[in-house]
Amino acid sequence: MVVRSPERTSSDASNTRSGPARPALLRTLNDEVALRLLLERGQLSRSDMVRLIGVSKPTGSQILARLEAAELVLPVGVTRGRPGRAALLYEINPAAGFAAALDVTPRRIHAQVADITGAVIGEFQLHRPSRASGSGPANARAALDHALQIAGLNRSKLSCVVVAATGSYDAEADRIRYARRLSGWSDVGLMKSLRSDLGVDVYIENDVNLAAVAEHRVGAAQHISDFFLFWADEGIGGALMLENRLRRGVTGGAGEIAFLQPAGAAVVHNPVRGGSGGLEQWAGGNELVELARAHDVHGANPAELVATAVSSDLRSATEFINELALRFAIGLSAVIAVIDPGAIVLAGSVMAAGGERLRALIGRHLEDVAITSPQLLSSSVAGNAVLAGALHTSLDHARTSVFQTA
Repeated sequence: MVVRSPERTSSDASNTRSGPARPALLRTLNDEVALRLLLERGQLSRSDMVRLIGVSKPTGSQILARLEAAELVLPVGVTRGRPGRAALLYEINPAAGFAAALDVTPRRIHAQVADITGAVIGEFQLHRPSRASGSGPANARAALDHALQIAGLNRSKLSCVVVAATGSYDAEADRIRYARRLSGWSDVGLMKSLRSDLGVDVYIENDVNLAAVAEHRVGAAQHISDFFLFWADEGIGGALMLENRLRRGVTGGAGEIAFLQPAGAAVVHNPVRGGSGGLEQWAGGNELVELARAHDVHGANPAELVATAVSSDLRSATEFINELALRFAIGLSAVIAVIDPGAIVLAGSVMAAGGERLRALIGRHLEDVAITSPQLLSSSVAGNAVLAGALHTSLDHARTSVFQTA
């Protein structure tokens, strides 16, 4: 399971040592700060670095000299359009490290490879992967190797791979739980097999958790420290971000809103064995299809049914989308009562298809059934949010590995 390290602060650093800072430690900290600034700003001169880090000019020169000698930064030109003499500009060397991400679903595996700056340089989708028992690692390797080939790399160049999958990873048993539709990935010893197959550091994370990471980094929940992400796609899921960190719970199941038992819905007994919970069976993909048919709304999948309904003026379609919004709101009201989030982010193909009309209906019902009504936001991550979150997380690990060895 991926666990992000807390952000380092000056107070954290001071608490880890009881005496004066050692020169080697200061050099390491300064080098890492410089690299993070270059990632954030793109290109900086020595004087920029001196000003932003708060060090002397000789120290700034030493930092850049060390990083250039380690092939972590590159001189890329000179300043133009500024008063005074032109200054040499530096940027992160894109080839200083590489990270990869895999989004694993029953129908395909989507792989991306990025350089240390975050630029995607290789991408591949493996459609209809093998569903045989234990085939997960082999499928992952095939998808990753194709993406690496496009990037012109081999696995030895990677610092990290993050795998996004449904369910939750049980580290003690070394297997994925609650993912009955993800054939080939539930065997015991999964991580051991993946690391052996890929020959690189590998982490597994729940797909909806990674969608929440993407929303926090580049989407609707930027600068929101506490939020719940509600995922409605072919199934239902959720992720919980508190104090800017994912909360996974003791077994990795925190946020699994699909397993709520809504009042008025049929009680699901032994949900672990069946892999499906009360809210899932009351408002998830299969029930959504049945509810749509009962209101004479037709389509090939849940997202298409919702898109058809929200674009229709027919009374039956309006009743369908209103009933679906009410069921979603009832599930979310339980989450609100327990965690009181600052916002709820609505994500997944069903929410995208429902757009503003579905969001507004859910909000209206929440005002009626929930103890409070937090901000209700629609996902704003472009493309595959799960894969985006996996790549951000993989880059976090790769940068920590590369920058701390500077």
